[in-house]
Amino acid sequence: MTTIATDVNDSEQKMARMVELQTAKPGYAMDPYFYRSHVVYQKELSQLIFKSWIYAAHISEIPDIGDYLLFEIGEDSLIITRDTAGEVQALMNICRHRGARVCEDATGNCKTFVCPYHGWVYDLDGSLRAAREMDAREDFDGGKLGLKKARVEVFMGMIYINCDLDAADFRKPLEKLKQPLGAYDLEHAKVAHKETFRVNANWKLCLENYLECYHCATSHRAYARLHTFKEPYDKVSHIVEAMLARAEQVTGVEGIGKEHCKIFADAEGFGTCASHSRYGLYEPAQTGSEDGKPVAPLMGNIRGYDGGVGDFQMGPVTSMLNYPDHCVLYRFIPRGLTSTDMQIVWFVHGDATEGVDYYRDKLTWLWRHTTEEDKYIISRNSAGVNSHFFVPGPLHPEFEETLMSFISWYLDTLGGLAPVEIK
Repeated sequence: MTTIATDVNDSEQKMARMVELQTAKPGYAMDPYFYRSHVVYQKELSQLIFKSWIYAAHISEIPDIGDYLLFEIGEDSLIITRDTAGEVQALMNICRHRGARVCEDATGNCKTFVCPYHGWVYDLDGSLRAAREMDAREDFDGGKLGLKKARVEVFMGMIYINCDLDAADFRKPLEKLKQPLGAYDLEHAKVAHKETFRVNANWKLCLENYLECYHCATSHRAYARLHTFKEPYDKVSHIVEAMLARAEQVTGVEGIGKEHCKIFADAEGFGTCASHSRYGLYEPAQTGSEDGKPVAPLMGNIRGYDGGVGDFQMGPVTSMLNYPDHCVLYRFIPRGLTSTDMQIVWFVHGDATEGVDYYRDKLTWLWRHTTEEDKYIISRNSAGVNSHFFVPGPLHPEFEETLMSFISWYLDTLGGLAPVEIK
């Protein structure tokens, strides 16, 4: 983690002024303040990250009653588990007595969660089962002291959580992706590999990097050899349009090229981003691999390689690139002011066997390689952005259009939180 000195003059009033100044310069990169401010970071967590829908896990990772895994966000920890009724729960990993974490192992299976400090015991649904000797208090009501919960939405095998119990509905926006996303049968898919890359940079720099491909041609040569997304659309439109014209016939999936875009400020509810588009690969590439050749059996209902890749967004910090033979999920989670976890999850057909139908190194090569390159360029970006002499420059109207959409939504969100300055 890179240490950033605390600005002793920082305040919510200063944040409001900076939001106003930045909003007055649409189409420009953001001021260093938004990456350095401890006040901004705390507001982002409480009012943006914790109020957005975020991918937490796949149902195959907790198949049995009592299975669990931990999901870390900022300084907080959630337990994603399956209770005795078979329901998925997202529990705050905080004892209701004096706050100790009740679960330490990253994954496992248990019948209850027991606080190691004073022995309070919680059932798998979070309810308090036992609190040793607390009957000494006449006013003690264990029914009100279960583990706090987050909202849960399970869609096509993907578990999403939202720490805001009053969060906007996510099912309806996700249903708009049902036709193209359903082609991959993710509910019955297999997690072939997942890996977390810790980046010493503010979370927005990591997300912003993913939201634009202006850097792809110069920073990601392996990716750029395969994907038309590295070029302005008018230069590759003939490739994309030809792919879309044959996509349904070749894949056998109706609606696989169906576009939908409701993200950031245009989302149906706060933090409910949902989008899909399909773009082309350069011939003769069939998938996203080191040489463009297939690396796993075809996913779900897909029957052939159309030379395309599905680009999805589900929530503000979760995206997927879905090839005919495998899917790659990206998730960006703040872990501190200058620390971000970029998690990648690779999915293959549920019946695929490692070492027979796919080889992990070949399956993961392209996006592990690309992510290592991203770590490098984001770290350099972070060093420059945190300079006292950085002056934000203009953004590209096409390549960085989605990034501009994020910045506008982000500023609107912070602006709505900032108090009116008292003069």
